[in-house]
Amino acid sequence: MGSVQTVAVFGAYGHTGRFVVAELVERGFVPVPAGRDADKLKALAHETGLEARVASVDDALSLDRALAGTAAVINCAGPFASTTAPVIEAALRAGIPYLDVAAELEANLDTFAHFADLARDARAVIVPAMAFFGGLGDLLVTAAMGDWTGADEAHIAYGLSSWHPTAGTRLSGSVSRERRGEGRLRYAGGEWEHRTDAPPTLDWPFPEPMGPRSVIGEFTMADVVTVPSHLAVPDVTTYMTVEAVRDIADPGTPAPVAADEHGRSDQAFVIDAVVRSGTAERRAVARGRDIYAVTAPLVVEALDRVLTGRTEAVGVASAGEMFDAPDFLRALAPHITLDPRP
Repeated sequence: MGSVQTVAVFGAYGHTGRFVVAELVERGFVPVPAGRDADKLKALAHETGLEARVASVDDALSLDRALAGTAAVINCAGPFASTTAPVIEAALRAGIPYLDVAAELEANLDTFAHFADLARDARAVIVPAMAFFGGLGDLLVTAAMGDWTGADEAHIAYGLSSWHPTAGTRLSGSVSRERRGEGRLRYAGGEWEHRTDAPPTLDWPFPEPMGPRSVIGEFTMADVVTVPSHLAVPDVTTYMTVEAVRDIADPGTPAPVAADEHGRSDQAFVIDAVVRSGTAERRAVARGRDIYAVTAPLVVEALDRVLTGRTEAVGVASAGEMFDAPDFLRALAPHITLDPRP
């Protein structure tokens, strides 16, 4: 990486933000925690010995001060419908790369729609959804495609042992539902559809030891934005285990609880990504632990590749377009385990 580089982390005191700060330190960066809550920033600064900077998305000058002298910014502050545009604009003014961990469909769609031309013209790097939802699935689908230039379908099935959501996840989900209104979104035939019928329930053949599980089909996650943003796949569908959907729908489900010295919960996951072209099928499978904690190595690995010039695109681009997907996935060991390709 070369000389030590400072990286602004907006929303550093949140659940995922804390994992990102710790991963940055582990990788030799100097995080600059930023956000609007002065008391939480002060506590984090006291705990970590880092310089914290108070900033609000409603105050462009405060964002400029927060990003001053940094090499890049990672946005961990939801709801991203409110934070994405102001922080991207500040990054563009500062001339530094921007990455976020947004899982909100609408926020990610907005990033591609509103900043693609501006970022390309500025030769800027903007990587949205560089997280468990959006980034990891996109990388798996891209790796599974291999030498295919297109496919008929992409399916990404999430097998979660449970889903104990953070307060940020609940808030972001609420904002997404408010923006979307009644119903749900689906991507089919190369177009977004607004559906009001109930999503289907079906069985998904997860690899052992998980095995077949009931899943909610068309449980549309950020991957359905990232995958077709760069791959010629007209139908992209994501699935979620029924138990996980019940967990996140239940307001009484508690937040994740640390189960090891790194603060990770004991919630396990498997992602089964399948692409189909005609009668041919290719698959990539990843396993790991704690969907929030694993976001940190994902976004920090992306940051390191951006800052060292190991990128394959400019402007707004998802993980699968911006990076060499198979190489990136291999670099995530031991945070995820990749199943051998069948």
